[in-house]
Amino acid sequence: MSKGCVSRGMADLEQGAEPEGRVRRAGGGRPAAADKDPGLRTALLDLVDDSTQGDPIGPLTWTTKSLRNLARELAARGHDVGRDTVAALLKEAGFSLRGNARVLAGSAHPDRDAQFRHLNAQVSRFLDAGDPVISVDTKKKEQIGLFAQAGRAWVPPGSPLKVLDHGFPSQATGTAIPYGIYDVGRNAGFVVVGTDHDTAAFAVAALRRWWNEEGHAAYPDVKRLLITADGGSNSSRAKAWKADLAVLATETGLEISVCHLPPGTSKWNRVEHRLFSFISMNWRARPLTSLDVALNLIASTTTRTGLRVTSRLDETKYPTGIEIDAQHAAALKINTDGFHGEWNYTIPPQPGVPPVPLQPPGRRAHPRTAHTFDTALTTHPALTGITRQALDRLVAELRDMIDAMPPEQRPRHRKPAVENIIWAAVLDQRGLPASLLAHLFHIGENQMRTLIQQTRPLLQRHGDHSEPLPVRLIDPTELARSS
Repeated sequence: MSKGCVSRGMADLEQGAEPEGRVRRAGGGRPAAADKDPGLRTALLDLVDDSTQGDPIGPLTWTTKSLRNLARELAARGHDVGRDTVAALLKEAGFSLRGNARVLAGSAHPDRDAQFRHLNAQVSRFLDAGDPVISVDTKKKEQIGLFAQAGRAWVPPGSPLKVLDHGFPSQATGTAIPYGIYDVGRNAGFVVVGTDHDTAAFAVAALRRWWNEEGHAAYPDVKRLLITADGGSNSSRAKAWKADLAVLATETGLEISVCHLPPGTSKWNRVEHRLFSFISMNWRARPLTSLDVALNLIASTTTRTGLRVTSRLDETKYPTGIEIDAQHAAALKINTDGFHGEWNYTIPPQPGVPPVPLQPPGRRAHPRTAHTFDTALTTHPALTGITRQALDRLVAELRDMIDAMPPEQRPRHRKPAVENIIWAAVLDQRGLPASLLAHLFHIGENQMRTLIQQTRPLLQRHGDHSEPLPVRLIDPTELARSS
């Protein structure tokens, strides 16, 4: 330290009281980087110009480039500064840290508000008359298994809920498709969990189940029902939805009126706010490890306003691609409203209504389903490389290994049995291609590849080292000829 600095400090001390405000004299310390480098601000603004977002005439702007990247690019241009200096200069220039604001909506239908007024008027008329009003929709599909669920839950110390680090559909043991029915007048929910496809037939089957189990008892003398819906399986454009509703109206004797929400407004569907939102809160941070868990969590959903929910399982197969031809559609009696009849219509009971097709046109059974599983062929020693007795012992030992594994680590098999999976893995070790194995076991090639990938480590741990076949078989008939 220089003598001059010491003498100035002593003089300050002799003056007595400390100065108010800043202690350091104006201009003290190192000069600011922007003062030492007059071109720094211009260089920084040039860098962020192509990534700047915001209102060009407003006071707020922001950049998508990170501070480290900006400092690195400035250094490459001869301006050696740190990220803190870059942050200070950006704030000085009016930049700020911001996330995305999800506020932009698609173009609104010109009659959107008018449709909401019409829908609300219909709801009021039905409720005032004591007639049932239900809001329906399908909640998003849920994978069954040890998959993470959004939200947090209280757990004991040291006992976190462990789930799969990646949620691949191939790891799921099933799929839950919750179709929700919210009874507006009774503040009651009825959820049917499907396991196949979200189709019009599934939606109307859920409505039929609600009416038979709860609706008819709650409204024994009514002659009409109002449904508010948006899109999906109960879309206003779905002919199958209207055809199935005609069958339901005839079965129940109800005059079924439907009011659809305008396009792009599904988030305002009442079932979303009065039912699905509370179900989501009830199973937050709870992995849906089985369909029973999902059903129980749905049924245990309650609110302080008195909401009660019933849950039911529907494992029926609902094929997609059902078509309603012009003749069938013309035979349906549908009374359209004078205001947007495509959104507002009534379907009365109509004896002699044609039944809805159960299968898509031209669909036939998959050729693999016509085959019987040829155990003698797939366990042939010429293929497996070991005797059938040794193969049976291997299957038994590997089955024990699989049973001892945690559920989330076991091979996922819906159609083939465990022993079939093991046989396929042994044949894979012998060099047979997955396409041939898929043909032998009557499953899809992609599913076969997944099962082999999951089972191969078990064979390696067991110590199976089958030698590849000398000839790579392409067609099962070649094997039949060789045996």
